[in-house]
Amino acid sequence: MSLEDLLNDKDFNRRALLKGSLTLSAAALVSAVGVNPVMAAAPDGRYSFEVFNTHTHESFSGLYRVGNQYLPEAFERINYTLRDHRTNDIFPIDPRVIDIAVAVHRMSGSTKPLKVLSGYRSPKTNKMLSKASGKVAKQSLHMSGQAVDIRMDDVSASRVRDIAKSLRAGGVGYYRKSGFVHVDSGAVRSW
Repeated sequence: MSLEDLLNDKDFNRRALLKGSLTLSAAALVSAVGVNPVMAAAPDGRYSFEVFNTHTHESFSGLYRVGNQYLPEAFERINYTLRDHRTNDIFPIDPRVIDIAVAVHRMSGSTKPLKVLSGYRSPKTNKMLSKASGKVAKQSLHMSGQAVDIRMDDVSASRVRDIAKSLRAGGVGYYRKSGFVHVDSGAVRSW
């Protein structure tokens, strides 16, 4: 279901719509305060992102930033694609974590879309996951839209981890058995 279809659906969760509408304000604020970019400027100053959500099978592909200006329309779609698939809650994703994921993807040489296993995670979902596994942080940065768990079909998870760590742009978690890497826009650390 596209974002447009969802917005036209009479049964759409009103709370999710209100949370999603915060996206425009959040993206505009980020542009106004000037987040330090993670990567050097693209030759034309245009940044694209291609992501596939492994749970919903939805994707986003397109321009999300020009120079240091993040595009609110793109983030509305990114936030929807990276929503909590268990509760359907939408939350503003930190543009910096998108920059980190894009930098890792670009540096890896991958020719396939970036796969996201988890983007935003509601407190309810996070609590459920942390009870089921000791590997889920009780105060996960997923709950503030500052983390994504990623995988690439044509690049090993260990290589993705090494690239992410080399950026020194945030947290990097390596989950060898599950074959994914957690990247976030928090403090520089790794596990």
